[in-house]
Amino acid sequence: MLFTLRSKPVFRETPRYILLYNLLFADTAHLAMSQLMYLLHACRMKFTYPVCGVLVLITVLISDISPLTLVLMSLERYVAVCYPLRHTTIISIRNTGLAIITVWSFSLLNVVIRVILLLQFPFQDLQSLQMKQSCSSFAMVLVKASDHFDKAYTCFLFASAGVAVISSYIGVIVAARSASTDKASAHKARKTLLLHLMQLGLSLCSTFYSTFSFAISNILDRVTFYRIQSLLYVGVFLLPRCLSSLIYGLRDQTIRPVLIYHLCCGLKLSSIQPKLH
Repeated sequence: MLFTLRSKPVFRETPRYILLYNLLFADTAHLAMSQLMYLLHACRMKFTYPVCGVLVLITVLISDISPLTLVLMSLERYVAVCYPLRHTTIISIRNTGLAIITVWSFSLLNVVIRVILLLQFPFQDLQSLQMKQSCSSFAMVLVKASDHFDKAYTCFLFASAGVAVISSYIGVIVAARSASTDKASAHKARKTLLLHLMQLGLSLCSTFYSTFSFAISNILDRVTFYRIQSLLYVGVFLLPRCLSSLIYGLRDQTIRPVLIYHLCCGLKLSSIQPKLH
């Protein structure tokens, strides 16, 4: 899907597809880091605090990109339906690039604040920097300030993103009742915004994965805990991010033929049909 979005000029020069590429890139990177962290935890590998801190902070950096990009994509659909004549002026390639830079900068600011809070922990008093438990985001919450900031930031991020997506959805519904609005475009935008809201909910679930896993680890036996943890990991991390690219690719009439072309290894559909029969 990432290759498809870079294969044609129309994808590289359309703000909607540029935002989609940023979303899928962040999801792919987050998926890779989540898989790495899960495998390290499953193998019970233990690192030093600096190494674990780098891995966790990289995961935190890319995990915030998806909800923030969903906000940008929702606003883009809102402008396309409610202000169609000004859409190309407001949602230009330059403004889209600046918006993406702002998203990554905001996420980087979150990482910087976490590093500052983490440095308040008295590492010099430890006999060794070797961790006694597996590397995870929960294990790197070493001071109360970090825990408070993490909860406050998560609530602020998803509350703000939820309000933005829902407001865009309501705005599209109101615009759809106007006689001057394209009904088909408004209906499609409404379905797209609902999809954004669902993805935002799934991202929120993945945020509370570590907290929920820690809570049930004290209640269940080890075998049951690992089974439930594996199911949660597949349902919360892997499945949503694997499906999002296919959902967007199959829904969009412009992306679909190009995506199918690349999935078929560049073969023309006409040459595949005889083999299917």
